[in-house]
Amino acid sequence: MSDTSSRTATVTGRHAADATPVASARALTKVYGSGDAAVHALAGVDVDFTRGEFTAIMGPSGSGKSTLMHCMAALDTPTSGTVVVDGVDVSTLKDAALTRLRRDRIGFVFQSFNLVPTLSAAENITLPLDIAGRKADVGWYDTVVDILGLGPRLGHRPNQLSGGQQQRVAAARALIGRPAIVFADEPTGNLDSRSSAEVLGFLRRSVDEFGQSIVMVTHEPSAAAYADRVVFCADGRLVDEMRRPTAERVLDRMKTLGDL
Repeated sequence: MSDTSSRTATVTGRHAADATPVASARALTKVYGSGDAAVHALAGVDVDFTRGEFTAIMGPSGSGKSTLMHCMAALDTPTSGTVVVDGVDVSTLKDAALTRLRRDRIGFVFQSFNLVPTLSAAENITLPLDIAGRKADVGWYDTVVDILGLGPRLGHRPNQLSGGQQQRVAAARALIGRPAIVFADEPTGNLDSRSSAEVLGFLRRSVDEFGQSIVMVTHEPSAAAYADRVVFCADGRLVDEMRRPTAERVLDRMKTLGDL
């Protein structure tokens, strides 16, 4: 079966998405600098991310896609507008509550892995729970480790792992606490094609089988093709979206945005 046929079969039988947004933004703006030097990274964005769906964000360099994700993930503070994550208005939270939100309801997968070099793979996976003083659900831990093929590597430190293995550890860490939503920022940017497919396949499976909600920033049409939906940014705004994307359709749309 071809990759496209396999993905189509998977999506057709996937976990049903909940129509309720797991995260949303209204009139979201982000301005860097002031006066003539002001840069409007986001210029009034309205967006909903549906619970139980895999959404990719794409756009040319400087389009605002990473800024949008960082504001949605409570990693950056918008200049104005509202962000709601899992029913919580992020703008109303004090520092301690914001830290708890990021720790308990949001998972992160970054291009640079962000693993702690002195910890083993197993310790990196459970780190968010350890910080929160919570125990990992043993069944869920075993499921994630098994799906990602990390069992033989749990005792290894990051410098003993390949880039693909490190990113799989990072993906496991993002999901171990069963967050409401996972944000992935160019998660395959440092990986070869095989490792990329392994990581993206796991993210796809976590949506299909476990109802996870994922928002991924990527510049790769082949990566975006794993998503249910692609939203396109240009000049700090959302300018289009695509359902059931293919790499070819995404590539054609990106060409019109001037990215290629």
